[in-house]
This record gives sequence, C-alpha cells and structure tokens, in this order.
Amino acid sequence: MNARRPATLASLAAELGVSRTTVSNAYNRPDQLSPELRKRVLDTARRLGYPGPDPVARSLRTRKAGAVGLLLTENLSYAFRDPGAVVFLEGLALACEDAGHGLLLVPASPEREDVAAVHRAGVDGFVVYSVPDDDPHLAAVMERPVPVVICDQPNLESIDRVGIDDSHAIKTMAEHLINLGHRRIGVSCMRLARGRNDGIASVQRQANASFHVQKARLTALAEAFSEVGVDWEQVPVVERFDHTTASGASAVNQLLEMDPEITAVVCTSDILALGALDEVRERGRRVPEDLTITGFDGIVEAERAGLTTVRQPILEKGRAAGRLLLDTSEPGRPREVRLETQLVTGTTAASPRSVEERWFGF
Repeated sequence: MNARRPATLASLAAELGVSRTTVSNAYNRPDQLSPELRKRVLDTARRLGYPGPDPVARSLRTRKAGAVGLLLTENLSYAFRDPGAVVFLEGLALACEDAGHGLLLVPASPEREDVAAVHRAGVDGFVVYSVPDDDPHLAAVMERPVPVVICDQPNLESIDRVGIDDSHAIKTMAEHLINLGHRRIGVSCMRLARGRNDGIASVQRQANASFHVQKARLTALAEAFSEVGVDWEQVPVVERFDHTTASGASAVNQLLEMDPEITAVVCTSDILALGALDEVRERGRRVPEDLTITGFDGIVEAERAGLTTVRQPILEKGRAAGRLLLDTSEPGRPREVRLETQLVTGTTAASPRSVEERWFGF
C-alpha cells in the first residue's frame, strides 16, 4: 500500500497557483493577505494535509522562539496551587497574549542544582519571579543572551525590574499595629534562604537573608517597632520553608509556645496568615479579641476572610513584567516599574487587651 506523501509548502503553493511566500504569510503574517485569500490557503492546506511551517525550522531561521520563559524557583505545581502565583501567571499570560507570544514555565526547585531546564528553554527572554540572589538557575538565566526582567527579587542594578516598595508597604502595617497599641508581637515569615529552615530565624539569619523581599519586610518591621522601644532581638521570628497554610498553622503554634502573651502575629504573606487564623480559632482563641493576625499580598482568599493585610496589585505585576520584557521601544537599561500598595484594615486586627482579659475573659 502506497502511503500518501504529506503536502509541502511548495506543493501547496503549486496547487493554489501562488508563491511560497504567500503560503508562508497565511501562517506567519496574516495581515499581508486578504481574508479571502488566507481562508483559501488554509482550507486547501487542511484538504491536502499540510501541517503548516515547521516551528523548529522557523525558529532556527528567524532566531525567535515566539515564547517568554517564566523562571519559578518552585516545583511546577506551585504555579497552579499558590493563589498569588496563579494571579501573577494570569497577568503575565495576558501580556504574552497581547504580543502574540507563548509562555513557557521553567520550574526550578530550590533544593535542586540542575539548571538544564534553563539551558534547554526555547524562549526569547525570561521573567524571573522572586528568586534568591544566589540561585544557580538565576545565574544560568543571566548567561543566556536574551532579555531578562526580574519580578520582586533579587534587585540587580543592571536588570529591568518590576516590584513594590516592600519596606514602605509593611511599615504601614507596623504603624497600624503600633497605633493600636501592640508591642508584644511575633512574626511568621516565608523562607529566607535556599537552605531549609523550619524554625526560629535569628537576627543574624534575618540580616543575611538571600530572599530580598523577606529581608526588606523583616528589616522594616524591626525598625518600626524599635522606634517605639521594642527590643527586636526579643521578638520571636519563625521561618517556614514551604509556603502553605499548614506552614502558617504550625508557625503560629510555635510562636505561641515561645511567648503565650504575644498580642499580634505579623505574617509576611496571606497564605501564612490564613493558616494561622484557622489554627488559632481551632485552639478556641478569638481573632482579634484575643490575638491580632495580619498578612501581606491581598489575595482573594484573604479578602473573603476579612484579613487585615497589605494589598499589592499581583495581576498588574505579572502584566507589567511581560510588557516590560516584550517592549523593545526603549533600549535604555535598566528600567523599573514600581507598583503601589494599599493597607487593608480588615476584621482581624484590634487593640490588645490585658493579659487578664485575654485569658480569663474579663
């Protein structure tokens, strides 16, 4: 049995009586053809079984992949599980759609050194989403001769960046708590370095953190509370490597074991705060009457829970990163997009009551 040979660009052009450039334009530059001619080309291609131009050959010829790479220093599932990452991904995808580009996720687990995924990625540029300054995957990205935009961290002077003023943002939360009267606080923070630590974060570990966002938030909290006489070395700070509600629950338990008389738990993310909120209520304590809990990010789940938090425009952050990467109209570098944040005074923060009132309900 003789199998029918698949149609080629040349045979399709001959069938239609047009040039090979016309056939190519039907796929790659549709604005160059009338709608009627393009439809005739595509209909004939389907009838003859022509699959379209070879994308690999095209990328080799044009030296363009038509895709943006998103570097996540997490497992791939994190992009679809973490609410903040999901919203950021949506914003970046919208920018790619507007520019006619695809999006390739390049996961890079923080506990793996293999950077082959970065080297193999067929992309025209990278958006690097919140990685530490010593990450080997970041170093591999910087070796590639393609544009790079960093979102949140690290802050490299020579690279385009999209982010917020983390110090200012969390300082507004600190001032809010200070004005409510809180002086005895505990802090639940996200990972500070690539090495796993699920426990106390010493002042030295805070100062040496390679995740700049967390470092900036902790430094701003320390400065704000030190100004009103709080000895930051005595403030319990608990770090969690995994960014989950379960981590938030275990962290608040550890904080309350370290100091049962704290009046507020400041969490550096909404996910940690939501886990803390559920755990504290499970223990029979009221929020905010017995304990104030605050977050950071402003995800939808936090809004539903009435969490007192700092809202950042995560969707716009993703969109801005994509636009900045794909915008070649301004060759000058580096460029920075800094987005505004907002303090959201929800229902989980209030003035602290006395120890007797909190423990005996007076």
